[in-house]
Amino acid sequence: MADGRAVGARVAGGRAGAGRPGIGATVGRAAHAAVAALGELVGGLGTALLALLLLIWTAVTAVTSLLGVGLLMVPAVLRALHALAARERHRLGRRGPEVIGPDPAPTRLRPALVDPTTRRELRWLARHASLGLLLGLGGALLPVLAVRDVAFPLYWRLLPENATSTSLGIGVAQTWPDALAAGLLGLGWTAIILGLTPGMARLQARPGRTLLAAGPDTDLSLRVAELTATRAAALDAHATELRRIERSLHDGTQNRIVTVTVLLGAARRMVARDPAGAEELLERAQSAAEQALSELRSVARGILPPVLADRGLAGALTGLAASCPVPCRIDVQAPERCAASVEATAYFVVAEALTNIAKHSGARQATVTVRSRGGRLRLDITDDGRGGAGDTSRAARSGGEAGGSGLTGIRDRIAAHDGTLELASPPGGPTTLKVELPCGL
Repeated sequence: MADGRAVGARVAGGRAGAGRPGIGATVGRAAHAAVAALGELVGGLGTALLALLLLIWTAVTAVTSLLGVGLLMVPAVLRALHALAARERHRLGRRGPEVIGPDPAPTRLRPALVDPTTRRELRWLARHASLGLLLGLGGALLPVLAVRDVAFPLYWRLLPENATSTSLGIGVAQTWPDALAAGLLGLGWTAIILGLTPGMARLQARPGRTLLAAGPDTDLSLRVAELTATRAAALDAHATELRRIERSLHDGTQNRIVTVTVLLGAARRMVARDPAGAEELLERAQSAAEQALSELRSVARGILPPVLADRGLAGALTGLAASCPVPCRIDVQAPERCAASVEATAYFVVAEALTNIAKHSGARQATVTVRSRGGRLRLDITDDGRGGAGDTSRAARSGGEAGGSGLTGIRDRIAAHDGTLELASPPGGPTTLKVELPCGL
């Protein structure tokens, strides 16, 4: 719990000072953006290597099809193309706005020749296997070159004679000025990383976002059906929330206020003949009124916690960690604010998850990690408990999680914002709940 307070205070303090950006804050933002861009470039390198192999296979199939032999490989090549395109859509969706794909493309030669989706995927394949591969290699090599040259003054004396000392192939330095010059070259690589890698990542992702997205002539009936289901989930979640508020007011606050009314009426009738008894009834009425006020505040906090407006998401989650029976560490890096409804959903998801951890997991500690990037808010909630909370890949499709653990309500809240939920909870643990929400700005 102490970790939660410390980390949350640090994040909240950083946000409070965001209005006075300095050189350190600017460099920090640039470094954060560069690290994220390097991650995107390296991730794109993986699909680019697969694209290169698939492009070679496609070329071999096209050439051998003239002899009739390659026609047997066409269905396999088309299936591989569609699978790789789907993988790239998923990768781009995790790094930024979702890339909505079209309906399943054909895997037979004749329909594929006239299918616009297949032609767009082939154009993406050629671009990603060439430009995307080069940009991915740059993203993988630039940090290595920077570290090698920056650290060169520390190890240049250990190099054998005539060895290559720097990334540009300059021979081994013989003096300290030469070694320091190589170190300055490393600083140059670092400047390139900070300045160019975000643009390189956008350039690498552009063909996928333009060519793999559903075209204007694509049938989006599946997406419409998905949005219809999302709207139904939002309405169900709203109705459930209204029933919860009504039940809390009816069973709690209303009964307290009725008690106060009865006690005040009895005290008014007793004040003349039994002042001491009337005073006792007034004390009981005051106590009941205070309890009713406390319950009313609790209901109001359940609708939209004021702490979100006062302290932001980081401060609100720190408060949850402080009140959780299981020691909880909070790590929030969300420089950009999301819509109030999205932050409220994130708050309630974490609150429900920590409640489940405290009641059912038997965990010794929990960790909540929040990241905001590319218009998406990502939550990772992990505990070291006994696991077995259910398989989301199966439960989310069937519409119910095992054990009545509250995950159904979490899933409905997330679906209302068109978000995603993944749960990994093998027997014996650990349990990891991953949630992704659009910021809705």
